[in-house]
Amino acid sequence: MEKRKKKRANIGHHKTTHKLLLIKRASGFHEFHYPKRRILATSVGAMALSIKLMSLAVTGFGVLSFILGIIAENKKPPSGVPITGKGVVICKYPFDPTVVLGFLSVVSLAASAMLGFYSIFHPYDGKSAPRNALFQSTTMIIFFQIAVWVSLLGEGMLLWATFTELLHLVRNVHHNMDAQCTTAKTGLFGGAAFLALDASLFWLICLLLANNARDDYFDKEEVHKGDYSLVYETQYDAKGQDKGKV
Repeated sequence: MEKRKKKRANIGHHKTTHKLLLIKRASGFHEFHYPKRRILATSVGAMALSIKLMSLAVTGFGVLSFILGIIAENKKPPSGVPITGKGVVICKYPFDPTVVLGFLSVVSLAASAMLGFYSIFHPYDGKSAPRNALFQSTTMIIFFQIAVWVSLLGEGMLLWATFTELLHLVRNVHHNMDAQCTTAKTGLFGGAAFLALDASLFWLICLLLANNARDDYFDKEEVHKGDYSLVYETQYDAKGQDKGKV
């Protein structure tokens, strides 16, 4: 009898400890089973993928692209100096960092757009919402399309202005004696810079709208789970009362 009691006590002890471990895992405490390095890596990864940090990254790259585009517009020389030779005209241009600034602005805008697109669908805190829930509102659909098209238009203008300036600098020998040493059209870099800034702001608005849609979706899920649990408890109580009557 004493051996049986000890075995039952040990089984009950193991069950309680197993329940406590399940509760700790569900609540996020992993101090008994995971090393400190893994806990730190998990916390840093969750912090790196937070909505606040993603919004700062999207707007930061957009502002950087805008600044680089404005500097490229200001640093672009108005024209080159023609030097007449034997049957050719050689255009000599001053130091021009416009091409480098233009490509950096293109990369910054691409990073802002890709981060903005990724931030909408990323499962924050390990919870992923379906796309139907994210794009349930018409406002979200409109702002998403605007963000995509403004990003593409800004990228196109930046690439056009940058390659045009690069071709003027590389192809500086002309056989036409009336050739003028021109550069890229004035205002292309400036207009593309403003489009890059607008695109990042539209991506930020999409991120905020997606966050609101995600919160609404999970709130509805919790309400449905609560309703099902109440129905289950009511049915269970009704069955218990019926058994008591019998």
